[in-house]
Amino acid sequence: MGRHLSAREIMEKLVSFPTVSRESNLALIDWVEDYLASHGVSATRVMDETGKKASLYANVGPEVEGGVVLSGHTDVVPVDGQEWATDPFEVVERDGRLYGRGTCDMKGFDALALAAVPLALEAGIRRPIQIALSYDEEVGCLGAPPMIDEMVRHLPRASAAIIGEPSMMRVVNSHKGGIGFATHLHGFEIHSSLLHQGVSAVMEAGRLLQWANERNAENMAKPPSELAAPFEPPFTTLHVGVIEGGTAHNITARDCAFVMAMRCVPGESFDDWRAAYMGKVAEVEAGMKAVRPETGIEVVEKFNVPALQPEQDGAAETLVRQLTGENGTEVVSYGTEAGQFQERGYSAIICGPGNIAQAHQPNEFISIEQFQAGEQFMRRLIDHLTKE
Repeated sequence: MGRHLSAREIMEKLVSFPTVSRESNLALIDWVEDYLASHGVSATRVMDETGKKASLYANVGPEVEGGVVLSGHTDVVPVDGQEWATDPFEVVERDGRLYGRGTCDMKGFDALALAAVPLALEAGIRRPIQIALSYDEEVGCLGAPPMIDEMVRHLPRASAAIIGEPSMMRVVNSHKGGIGFATHLHGFEIHSSLLHQGVSAVMEAGRLLQWANERNAENMAKPPSELAAPFEPPFTTLHVGVIEGGTAHNITARDCAFVMAMRCVPGESFDDWRAAYMGKVAEVEAGMKAVRPETGIEVVEKFNVPALQPEQDGAAETLVRQLTGENGTEVVSYGTEAGQFQERGYSAIICGPGNIAQAHQPNEFISIEQFQAGEQFMRRLIDHLTKE
């Protein structure tokens, strides 16, 4: 058996791997796989199509149903352009805080889950802990679905999936879904003094942006549904964060590209929003082709992250309430992998240490108090799983 590493030691190791989403995470996966093997636990990788990234899952304890999934992601957001007081990929303790990229989001939780493995085995848990570590969560929750599909096929069904995104150890039972459409407009270049003979991809993109603005205004004005009311804001939002296109101020733009992202409240259909957007795209494209038939618009669905729906008497929420003593529930407007677990039949909940306000920030940190609360949570979970 391998030597016991503390959760703090494991977090320090995980943070040392610069697993920014644009880079490979395989060095971290290698380390985790070796760590689990040292405790007699075999892990399974689920590779991406490039062979440069992998998710990993493992069953810790007996091969029986009724266990608990501890789900986290291994990727982190970039540090480019951020002013850090310390090395982002080294855990530094200052004033009751542990600084480093991913300490909060979410290598802190990953470390807590991995530190629980030898403790769970020694305790003789009767129902398993299932470790699930994904890639590319930060760019659209891309790595979790194939991993969860493999878990469904090869592992005993767990009764609950706990997604350890930072929630200050509070119970989060609902979040918005997200869908994004990479949109590329192909225009026709001509001198802007003759713009009526050309097609500006940038100007035509403006029609799609205005459509999004109008939908936001409509959504804001209508009364929220019961499921939407707890959110801030309590409606579906449409947003374009980056747009690229054009050659010069006096040339109609040949190209324009952006991602139309939608954060949808629970209860609203991705299919309906997809149809609405594609309908507008078709309308704009028809106008472009009327001027220049060779123009057009390409749309590719870039990500699709289902909402986490509140569960009536859900096993995951019941368990986490029991372990934390929390009576209230919260919702969040960002997306997580919880909806993907739920979509595949798991009872899912979000609960993890740290404050989401620290995620993605320069000098990201998790407080030692929150990290210790996470350790206590894991001990209570192990105790729960040792009972009949």
